Amino acid sequence: MKQPASPQLMLVISMVVFGTLGLFVRNIPVSSGELALYRAILAALLLLVYFAATKQTIPFGKIRRELPLLLLSGVAMGFNWILLFEAYKYTTVSVATLSYYFAPVIVTVACPILFKEKMTGKQWICFAMSTLGIVLITGVGDMKTGSNHLLGIAFGLGAACFYAAVILLNKFIRNVEGIHRTFLQFIAAVLVLIPYVGVTSGVTLSKLDVTGWICLLVVGLVHTGITYCLYFSSLKELPGQKAAILSYIDPLVAVLVSVLLLRESLSPMQMVGGLLILGFTLWNEVTPKVKVNG
Repeated sequence: MKQPASPQLMLVISMVVFGTLGLFVRNIPVSSGELALYRAILAALLLLVYFAATKQTIPFGKIRRELPLLLLSGVAMGFNWILLFEAYKYTTVSVATLSYYFAPVIVTVACPILFKEKMTGKQWICFAMSTLGIVLITGVGDMKTGSNHLLGIAFGLGAACFYAAVILLNKFIRNVEGIHRTFLQFIAAVLVLIPYVGVTSGVTLSKLDVTGWICLLVVGLVHTGITYCLYFSSLKELPGQKAAILSYIDPLVAVLVSVLLLRESLSPMQMVGGLLILGFTLWNEVTPKVKVNG
């Protein structure tokens, strides 16, 4: 049976949907921890339905040794969501997203420590310029910059650290298929977020109006469940470099949503900072094709 869409189209759709996340999160008046919990629950339930429909089973016997890493990466994923949602509360969606996209830079710096890899001159340049981008986004020298804005950036960078942890942990997980890995990470996130929500905000679903419920269902089912399926299905078919390039549609859409729909401001200096982060992290992921003679 043929795929309903090309891998490139599926990845583009998933990145566009991811880019609109902040728009919906803004309309869900619950705590960040609670929202992360509901997101994980709804997405896990949707994937269960998907597995049942496609008659897929998770080979627990085969992946038994990697379950601790899956659990740890799921915990990191859950707290990554919490910090990203907090970032949306304290600064603009565009600034929060651009701060969050510092994650690939963190991975680049961590790999030499964890995997004994040497950083190239190109990687050092990308690290330095992306860091400069973060400095420009903070609005250093701008007297209008408030503590809430800086706190939002700090939450965004914290989310980036946890997302980088998810990426690095996944490098050690080799025997688990992408969609199965994601489902187990959702389950792990649920397990750790239930007690976290219990001792922090508690359940406050009664605060939600019709708009809040619709946005919550969209975030859990569409942004997480359906879009993760599209995302991992496309990754199977696409070269890593092409997937990396297309993934930058996400922050670009987030910036457009922030400026055009949410009417949030983005100063020229912050725009330059965002371009530095996205441009140099993208350059770091793109490797030139080597010509083979003969």
